Amino acid sequence: MKVFKSSAGEMKLIGGRLCLDFVNTVDGRKNDSGRRKSQSVKTVVLGSKLEQYSDLVEWSLHSRIIMATEARNLIQESKRTATDAQAVLERALALREALYRICKATMAGRPPHGLDLKTLNDELLEARSHERLTHAVNGFTWEWVGSEAALDRMLWSIAHSGAEFLSKGDLSRLRECGGEECGWLFEDTSRNRSRQWCHMQDCGNLAKVRRFRTRLRSSSTIKR
Repeated sequence: MKVFKSSAGEMKLIGGRLCLDFVNTVDGRKNDSGRRKSQSVKTVVLGSKLEQYSDLVEWSLHSRIIMATEARNLIQESKRTATDAQAVLERALALREALYRICKATMAGRPPHGLDLKTLNDELLEARSHERLTHAVNGFTWEWVGSEAALDRMLWSIAHSGAEFLSKGDLSRLRECGGEECGWLFEDTSRNRSRQWCHMQDCGNLAKVRRFRTRLRSSSTIKR
């Protein structure tokens, strides 16, 4: 059920983990070719799907970490406290980029930057202050407690997902899409660990078309 229109609420969720789907809330990424080889590679975000707080809410609803009633409450609260909502959006974007850089460092076999770990740990600390152990029919379970109008409630689940993946996940399966100017991340759960693309129908097919055109150009050059 959609609460309002936003591209964040329609994007493909291909990461395999909530934290990776959150990292992918960009139109694409590309390496900054202007940096010297001695410098660490910096990526440029090619458009964000989270331009307003309402986009963050819609993505959270789309990702099923909040319900439609919660989404409506958050939108109403964000209109009443616009400054606070903007601050949460800025925290969300900082968390997204910190998670991306941590994942990139992990894939490159490098330790992550301390400031990125601090950003994640700060959000994780906030999340855990809202976590309670409760008794359910089949035993005990963790659940989030706090007001449904807590503007940052979606960040609790994202931070938890990131920490869970980094501490317990198989990081050797962490991948970045091979598509040009894509940069989406995903967990490769294929049996032979051969997944290359965020989505075969998107970046995979586009790569095929580019290879075909390259072969045509090469063939034309040879015939001349």
